[in-house]
Amino acid sequence: MKLPRRNFLHLAAGAAALPAVPRIAWAQAYPTRPVRIIVGFPAGGGTDIVARLIGQWLSERLGQQFIIENRPGAGSNIATEAVVRAAADGYTLLMAVSANAFNATLYDKLNFNFIRDIAPVAGIMVVPNVMMVHPSIPAKTIPELIAYAKANPGKINIASGTIGGPGHVSGELFKMMTGTDMPLVSYRGGGPALVDLLAGQVQVMFATMPPSIEYIRAGKLRALAVTTATRSDALPDIPTVAEFVPGYEASTWYGVGAPKATPAEVVDKLNKEVNAALADPKNKARLADLGGDVLALSPADFGRLIADETEKWGKVFRAANIKPQ
Repeated sequence: MKLPRRNFLHLAAGAAALPAVPRIAWAQAYPTRPVRIIVGFPAGGGTDIVARLIGQWLSERLGQQFIIENRPGAGSNIATEAVVRAAADGYTLLMAVSANAFNATLYDKLNFNFIRDIAPVAGIMVVPNVMMVHPSIPAKTIPELIAYAKANPGKINIASGTIGGPGHVSGELFKMMTGTDMPLVSYRGGGPALVDLLAGQVQVMFATMPPSIEYIRAGKLRALAVTTATRSDALPDIPTVAEFVPGYEASTWYGVGAPKATPAEVVDKLNKEVNAALADPKNKARLADLGGDVLALSPADFGRLIADETEKWGKVFRAANIKPQ
């Protein structure tokens, strides 16, 4: 039987839409089993703290466990590659961080391209790093520390979570701009580095705010400055590095990524729930306590942030000739 052209086109359009219907229904039901959030740093560090906060919210909102899985090493590359190679079904997510933008230039040979292989899902927050010293160091201001470091070249050690991580980059930029000689002591993550700073094994650290702020408030560590261009609401009395070293700026951002081919419907659902978490007054207060500002973005806007950060820090790494060890 020959169908009129209008009827044929109507039926053809309906047939073409059929594959999308089960996919939308599947996304509406997502998740139907536990979801893993892979974290590229050890437990206790800033990335881990933020991951557990957002994971708890998603678990409560979506009715399935969002399990935090720590896979530290290679500046988060091990965790990132695990997610790149995972099934693109929304059940394996990545805690994306500033280090992912750094690593694109830091490492010559990676088995993935972060911008190409990871789908941006949602931003979470942006935080300043805080420059801290052990109380045994007499310096109480940035100028005093610079003078002390120049009077004692090579004797003050800076703890760094990982080569090419936010703490390392912040420290290298500070040394470069102040002409100080402070050797770098690298750890597998911010958590272990912070333990040694508290014990006085190292003297200085540029650390993310979440794991550090309570030690600062308790007087166990002395904060000299924050690394962002403006002061932090969480530590309003602490100056910025730029107040003494003009032009200095560094910050750390956190977000969620997924394997590249993850269905857009799943990405959008996760984005909506993460942004709902960021709008919740209790969560906003918790993030503020950690020293962060919310980073509520669409997937496209988060993708643009990642691209811009990759370009910015690529220039810094090449200029400073920073290489992994």
